[in-house]
Amino acid sequence: MPFLDQLRATPNLLTLLRLFILPFLVIEILDSNWRGAFALFALAGLTDLLDGLLARWLRQKTTLGQYLDPIADKLLLSTLFIVLTQAGLIPRYVTVLVFSRDLGILLISTLLFATGALRDFRPSQLGKLNTLVQIVGVVSVLLSKLWPAAWMSMFTGGLLRVIAVLAPVSAAQYAWIILGRIDSNEPTV
Repeated sequence: MPFLDQLRATPNLLTLLRLFILPFLVIEILDSNWRGAFALFALAGLTDLLDGLLARWLRQKTTLGQYLDPIADKLLLSTLFIVLTQAGLIPRYVTVLVFSRDLGILLISTLLFATGALRDFRPSQLGKLNTLVQIVGVVSVLLSKLWPAAWMSMFTGGLLRVIAVLAPVSAAQYAWIILGRIDSNEPTV
């Protein structure tokens, strides 16, 4: 399918909308407009849900979408971790651990892909759990600004500690899986 046709596919337009929302979401957070920030984050989440569903329903799975969707997801979460850390709502150590994991995985994947050693980088169940907990953590941080309550603060703090543990553990598991695939001389995909 030609690039422009892929770009115009409804799921990819939704992914591009998610990327378009991101700077406005950052502005809302930096301006402490928590209602606006939460609404934009919810809208971004809705576009993420719909792009996958529509890709299947409309049979519009594209090569561009396979790359663009995870990039948009990672960019959204990574940017929010940085901005929420800057706003003093997420401890720096949590963001450093999250970024270290993502950067390590990105570097390993790029090297393996470029050398042809491995081309299959499916996320593990622990990696998917890590992402889910990060999303819930960001939602919790935003909600705690909308509805400040002691229990919400404790819940958010607990989630952030879980993220700090899951990030390096899931990175180690990813490395272990990749080493096992390379060791077994699995054919490249």
